[in-house]
Amino acid sequence: MHIHILGVCGTFMAGVALIARQAGHRVTGCDANVYPPMSTQLEQARIEIVQGYGADQLSLAPDLWVIGNVVTRGNPLMEAILDANLAYVSGPQWLSEHVLRSRQVLAVAGTHGKTTTSSMLAWLLESAGLNPGFLIGGVPEDFGLSARLTGSPLFVIEADEYDTAFFDKRSKFVHYRSRIAVLNNLEFDHADIFPDLAAIETQFHHLVRTLPRAGRLVVNGTDEALARVLARGCWTPVERFAADDGWTAGAVHDDGFEVRRAGRPLGRVRWDLLGRHNQLNALAAIAAAASAGAPAEAAIDALGRFRGVKRRMELRGTAAGVAVYDDFAHHPTAIATTLEGLRRKAGPARIIAVLEPRSNTMKLGLMKDALAASLAAADRVFCYSADLGWDPAGALAPLGDKARCESDFERLLDALVAAVSPGDHVLVMSNGGFNGIHDKLLARLRARSSGGRG
Repeated sequence: MHIHILGVCGTFMAGVALIARQAGHRVTGCDANVYPPMSTQLEQARIEIVQGYGADQLSLAPDLWVIGNVVTRGNPLMEAILDANLAYVSGPQWLSEHVLRSRQVLAVAGTHGKTTTSSMLAWLLESAGLNPGFLIGGVPEDFGLSARLTGSPLFVIEADEYDTAFFDKRSKFVHYRSRIAVLNNLEFDHADIFPDLAAIETQFHHLVRTLPRAGRLVVNGTDEALARVLARGCWTPVERFAADDGWTAGAVHDDGFEVRRAGRPLGRVRWDLLGRHNQLNALAAIAAAASAGAPAEAAIDALGRFRGVKRRMELRGTAAGVAVYDDFAHHPTAIATTLEGLRRKAGPARIIAVLEPRSNTMKLGLMKDALAASLAAADRVFCYSADLGWDPAGALAPLGDKARCESDFERLLDALVAAVSPGDHVLVMSNGGFNGIHDKLLARLRARSSGGRG
């Protein structure tokens, strides 16, 4: 079968493309925004990418058009597909019908931590010899790709609550027919499609409704929104983490923490991942892996070899004594927890936060009042304010002189280069490519260090 994917460079749709390619299909795709790491994976898999959404792509004549949720009515290629009455389907539906139906699906849902927890879970199952398939919204360092298809009945998927397509407004995760589901946490997000937190809770309860009685829910026991979701009705056994009667983090050490279940010590995770949020991610992954048949003690040991995920506190390089990190954080809670983790590592050294508020929720400005507090742990803050419908300088005013906003990228980069000093940690946060700022900053710093011109 030849499938052509619209929106192929999105984190989910790129994974669908890789899975389809591994299943033996001919895969092509198109997108308007092409940038690593997803574009790199697609190129390596020899998946042809067409730039843009021109109606002339009808000449490719695929057997099926697979539509990503970035595509809206008015898209010229989509309009041509509709006019010609051609066969099309959403990415989640294609995956469900062609891959997931015959597998035991482990879905990881939540506002924060989905990518890291999914990556941990896939690694724990891999370490236990269970050879899982997976589709993750990032690139786990331990696998080097975001999606793979195996002969194993187990399949780990990052379960997003965002809508499926312009013609299917259900959350993606209701398509997955999960057997084990992790509910990591739940906050208001995706303000472009959800009016309030209650609407998101309804979608999460739709997910809960799809789990069989023989399955398992792994739930954050401290999250009030998730408690409200389960109070609506639950037909599946529940395993809790961060709760005294479930999986908890015991004594915390410089090189890790102890894991307990119902108060009984099971072992000690030895790693250098930072922050309380990663402890919770680890507990969720261990609990889910145990539910799928991976011994808990072996999973705890395997976490010590977990190498993390690209774009999740990823050190992109060091130049002129300045460390530059890349992180996907774009929600105030994620920004705050990411900075908290880096502060543990950096100690008294300066942290310079560089933020591109480009998510749909951020662009709407509904979380602008929480932005200053989320960045309070940084010593300096630079905000790229292009294409926003609200005033970021006003939102960051509580930070005083340590915050600077620039709507011109080159001026932002110039100001950043002038501000950094040896020993600084620069944390770049964006859910997009941010004009390649990481490599450009490192190049300018190397040139400055060698006395050359940037």
